[in-house]
Amino acid sequence: MADFFRGRPVLVTGGTGFIGRRLILALQARGARLRVLRRAQSAWPADWREVEPALGDLSDALSLASACSGIDTVIHAAGFAHADAADTPDFAVRHWTANAEGTYRLLDAAAAAGVKRLVFLSSVKAVGDPGARCVDETWDQPARTPYGRAKRAAEARVAAVGRERGLHAVNLRPALVYGPGMKANLARLLDAARRGWLPPLPETGNRRSLVHADDVAQAALLSAAHPAAAGQTYFVTDGESYSGRKLYLILRAALGRPIPRWTVPAGVLYGGATAADGVLRLCGRGDRKAREALDKLLGWACYDATRIGIELGYRPVWTLERYCRELLNDE
Repeated sequence: MADFFRGRPVLVTGGTGFIGRRLILALQARGARLRVLRRAQSAWPADWREVEPALGDLSDALSLASACSGIDTVIHAAGFAHADAADTPDFAVRHWTANAEGTYRLLDAAAAAGVKRLVFLSSVKAVGDPGARCVDETWDQPARTPYGRAKRAAEARVAAVGRERGLHAVNLRPALVYGPGMKANLARLLDAARRGWLPPLPETGNRRSLVHADDVAQAALLSAAHPAAAGQTYFVTDGESYSGRKLYLILRAALGRPIPRWTVPAGVLYGGATAADGVLRLCGRGDRKAREALDKLLGWACYDATRIGIELGYRPVWTLERYCRELLNDE
């Protein structure tokens, strides 16, 4: 793969985003000729002097046609990324418009321009919740959220266009992503640990999968370059599985803080979360944020990424333990 991208024209969508920035760094290191789809309001990094901006948007078919012109490989990382946004008609429309219809337009433009390879960054949310088990790509339950349904529809179109047009098309399903610039749940968890707000979590035996943004970039580049990837769908993780207790221990160790000898029982934590959500309802808010946040620590979301390692040689470089240790040591 070291020489595959050298001088090769590559279009990245979502290049100014969390994962997109890591993709750009990886492609720059390999000598690709880079073009990035850029919305007018997006900030342009000062060190992207050799990256060509392509002004446009997933909603604008003409701009996508221009962006794809002369391109060999497309890595599609753009989309509406609020996977846990409220399940309301408005958010469902936004997910469908950006993540499904936007991908359809990009596929049309790529096929018309003679693009040879397209890698779509989907999500593990494109399949239904596997419950208390760790699943591989044979797990095919339908997605349960607007975000997941839109991603699954986009995956289906990617696969269909690949078959019909002879396009080297690949769907990647990263687990929850961490790394520089991360936001949302993992960032909040780290902040809570720093502030001493994270209680000593019990070991419940749950397992959750995560992946570093650099390893998502590695998987995307391997998927574009390796002939065996054409037409495939892969889960992408860091190869570890994390219980809520393990996450707690990793964060405490990274912060250099002692591990309490006691833990708060899961029943007590869930009781407190239920009470907190009850207070929110009394205040006129009907969501269940405390219970949902606790589920993300003590619930299951485990995916087996063995296949991408066997078929493409994917080897994750990062674990959450290493990332937190280096992040906190640099501060």
